[in-house]
Amino acid sequence: MLNRMKAKCSVVALVAILFSFLNQGTLAYFSLVGKAASVVTSGNIQFAIHEMTDQGTEFPEEGVYILPGAVVSKEVSIENICAHPFYLRVKIVYGVDSKELSAEDCFKLQIDPARWILHEGWYYYNGEVSPGMTTENVFSHVEIVGSKVDNRYLGKTLQLTVLAQAVQSENNPLTDEKPYTASGWPAE
Repeated sequence: MLNRMKAKCSVVALVAILFSFLNQGTLAYFSLVGKAASVVTSGNIQFAIHEMTDQGTEFPEEGVYILPGAVVSKEVSIENICAHPFYLRVKIVYGVDSKELSAEDCFKLQIDPARWILHEGWYYYNGEVSPGMTTENVFSHVEIVGSKVDNRYLGKTLQLTVLAQAVQSENNPLTDEKPYTASGWPAE
């Protein structure tokens, strides 16, 4: 009888604990990570990264052939394709198919510091991205730095990847109007 009563008390206590956890309010921030030319979804946040040429065509998925000193048209923007506003950040990742070489110094990008704020390696869009809105270009062309791309790069593939992340802006106040102070940015 005593064991049965202890078991009932244990079950009642367990149910009470579970009930208290379920009733606690939580504030969740949806976040996501995207890679160029993708539609990314997480929770209720969705965006598309657009890579276009100045001719209005999509940037070739297989890339383009380059020469040192060339300027390549590549207009990168991000579109909010959901019903919720969000804050946005992008990171430019450089690569080359050779471990002995570096690609970061091979590219020169013109990024508008009034629109895109550089903070700890990420470019934060200066403002909220409303539903249906497409950001101004992160950059519109890529210059291949001729003094850096020498014969060591002959036959190599240089890569420039745009990664994007967004967090909801609803109920997510900023400190000093700085988008990088929003809560919920994913860890790298």
